[in-house]
Amino acid sequence: MESTKKAANGSLKISEDVIITVARLAALDVEGVAGLFGEVNKLSKLRNNGPINVTMMGDVAALNVKIKVKNGVKAAAVAQEVQSAVKESVQSMTGVAVARVNVSVSGVVF
Repeated sequence: MESTKKAANGSLKISEDVIITVARLAALDVEGVAGLFGEVNKLSKLRNNGPINVTMMGDVAALNVKIKVKNGVKAAAVAQEVQSAVKESVQSMTGVAVARVNVSVSGVVF
């Protein structure tokens, strides 16, 4: 599914693949994140079982992100930072409003 924006000259479509890519880069940029839990590929996107899932509700996105954290960091603090970074990046880079970002800490890397 794609997000569609009306413009003066026509419409603009943002693919879920773009939203997933932006969210992936934002999450991996947060200090304390060791990686995503799983692989982002075409099959995981089709089955919605990858580390990042996007659900479009009209023109608003809801994201689920599964991360692995580094040993010795506070998982709750890292998860909150990932929420903020993903929401800010997706909204600023794509123009798609983000209703929520659910972060699951699915592993610890030693």
